[in-house]
Amino acid sequence: MRILQYRRRRGIAYHDSDSTNNGSGKLNPANGTFLNEFRMKEGVDISYTKAHDHIDDNPYNTVPRDNNKLYVGWTQPGEWINYTVKVNKSATYKIGVLYTSNGDGAISIDVDGKDATGPMKIASTHNDRDTIAWRQWHHWNGSDAIGSIALTKGIHVLKLHIVTNGNMNLDYFDFK
Repeated sequence: MRILQYRRRRGIAYHDSDSTNNGSGKLNPANGTFLNEFRMKEGVDISYTKAHDHIDDNPYNTVPRDNNKLYVGWTQPGEWINYTVKVNKSATYKIGVLYTSNGDGAISIDVDGKDATGPMKIASTHNDRDTIAWRQWHHWNGSDAIGSIALTKGIHVLKLHIVTNGNMNLDYFDFK
């Protein structure tokens, strides 16, 4: 399956609790670089993985993490993002995800406006051994199967919902 586009208009492509991109342009200062300014004038909270200060390459990761990769963060319940995808083969796919989560939470996915997964648990990556409080949002983990989804061949709109807790960084989803 390929993601064809990420729709960019607030209320059509995504719903965020505020209109500020808390990553690009805010946390990451506007300095003319692509990663610091990626979609900085849009409300979806986007940042990227960093090596300095052991932000994303810390000993509390359960999976290796590449640097300079974009992710959606600062998530809250009720927020959502639409993705247009092209499915090459009708099948039931396992859903994998690369994420961080400062507390247990849940997400769900709709297909063409209909719930397709129900709530899927995102297990906390919080680790009390890490004494740097802000880094609790940067303990990367992956799961090969947080749920499954039936998809038919063709173009569909997938809507990712933040159901409970939020406090997640979502890097990518993998459908196998």
